[in-house]
Amino acid sequence: MTVSDLEHLLITRLIRERGGKSQTWRRALGKIIVHDTRTHTHCNWDVRLGGTDAQRAAIERLLDDVRLDHSIVAAD
Repeated sequence: MTVSDLEHLLITRLIRERGGKSQTWRRALGKIIVHDTRTHTHCNWDVRLGGTDAQRAAIERLLDDVRLDHSIVAAD
């Protein structure tokens, strides 16, 4: 999975579960940061969240689930 794939997956699930528009969730999601797997062996990505408190809470809940299935991503 690449960063673009991960972003698409997250935004699709946020729209399905919480409603809204992709552009709104894309802004709230912010940037996905990829770390080196040599230093981050269990999960090599993180997200710099924006948005409202409610949006950040929804994203954090989703991230917990997604990290279980997609803990390592490749840079685009």
